[in-house]
Amino acid sequence: MNQLDILIVEDEPFQREMLHNFLQKSGHTVAEAESGEKALERIGAYSFDLLLLDFRMRGMDGLETLRKARKIDPGVDAVIITAYGTIETAVDAMKSGAMDYITKPIDFDELTLLIHRIAEHRTLVRENEIFRQELKAQGVTSETIQYKSREMAELMQLAGRIAPSEATVLIQGETGTGKELIARLIHHLSHRSPRPFVAVNCAAIPEGLVESEFFGHEKGAFTGAVQRRIGRFEQADGGTLFLDEIGELSLSVQVKLLRFLQEREFQRVGGEKMITTDVRIISATHRNLEDRIREGAFREDIFYRLNVVAMRIAPLRERRDDIPVLIHHFLKHYGDKNHKKTDGISREAMNVLLRYDYPGNVRELKNIIERAVVIARDTVISTDDLPFQKSPPENCGSGVLPMPSGTLRQSVAMLERQMIQKAMQEAGNHQSHAALRLGLSERMLRYKLKKYHLSAL
Repeated sequence: MNQLDILIVEDEPFQREMLHNFLQKSGHTVAEAESGEKALERIGAYSFDLLLLDFRMRGMDGLETLRKARKIDPGVDAVIITAYGTIETAVDAMKSGAMDYITKPIDFDELTLLIHRIAEHRTLVRENEIFRQELKAQGVTSETIQYKSREMAELMQLAGRIAPSEATVLIQGETGTGKELIARLIHHLSHRSPRPFVAVNCAAIPEGLVESEFFGHEKGAFTGAVQRRIGRFEQADGGTLFLDEIGELSLSVQVKLLRFLQEREFQRVGGEKMITTDVRIISATHRNLEDRIREGAFREDIFYRLNVVAMRIAPLRERRDDIPVLIHHFLKHYGDKNHKKTDGISREAMNVLLRYDYPGNVRELKNIIERAVVIARDTVISTDDLPFQKSPPENCGSGVLPMPSGTLRQSVAMLERQMIQKAMQEAGNHQSHAALRLGLSERMLRYKLKKYHLSAL
């Protein structure tokens, strides 16, 4: 857990001491204040990460203290501690700016989970702030988005135009084209940039947990729900929620997502209270959603809700002008990262890379260059450093690597690499699905992905 600077605001000495000892043993830096007035003095002199505020204190109560504390330090988080755990208390606490509330007698396991979530949230906000500052300092063409092609230039201009709006955005493109980078760019060029950017890979969440992941759940909502969980929609409040691989959602979850898009409210799993949150939705998919609609696997009404602004990222093979720019960027990046001097790439190696079709797109090119930098004997990358036995033929439209002219073992290895690459692409990067197609165990597939440097595809 990330360590926090915590201020305990409690007028009962025993309660303060108990909390202090527990939090200090957990590794946090802890200070105390016996009243709201003393707390405001401390907040004015020192920057805290978290306030633990008793709800009922003599003099200034916890909510009033919190409201005044947020005026002094808008970035401080707070949890209200109360023996009066009513819905009204929770509503008042949230309106005053509290992250959450906890009831007496304090369950220290619950408090630990709560602080852990707040620490994760603060890290997320801090990372987004750093990225936002870098983006503003470098302009739209940041270190993370490199391009030269007209297709990408037009896409970047579109991103800049739509960023200030509240419109939902649907980004379509093959696996590895950089859909999340574009979503992050839109967020950081918007007025929501100080608030969180929360990314969710819909395909990576087990079917039975999708609703809980999105909307959260109450304690006891199902077996294993030992604690209330805040979902991604609440985590992203005020910011942007990026739903990657939206086409993989089940129809039942699509219905609940549609309700949120229409009403901007939802219920946690096992909860009765309606919760409202202010998030901008950016979704992405490598699938053709119109085909999914015809198949009955995706709702037409939710498609139109998500597709207010449509963006398509062209595959790398359709914007070959970007390949040299990306190659030089990755050479420098991985040279610096691996403490290796790189003086560029030979003309022959560049020609090989320019003719290849990249079924894994930018992600695959990045993987190829990283491997080349790591294994290169010379400071200039040559064809010997590339995962090709000979140059790919012109117009290799399938994106499949050419057959080698070496030994039988080399030929088998190249064919195996091709088949794994194709299966991963057809399975939408799902290792379990690709393993089934290939007749392999997931463990064996993971081994071969690593062996052939395909782990990032």
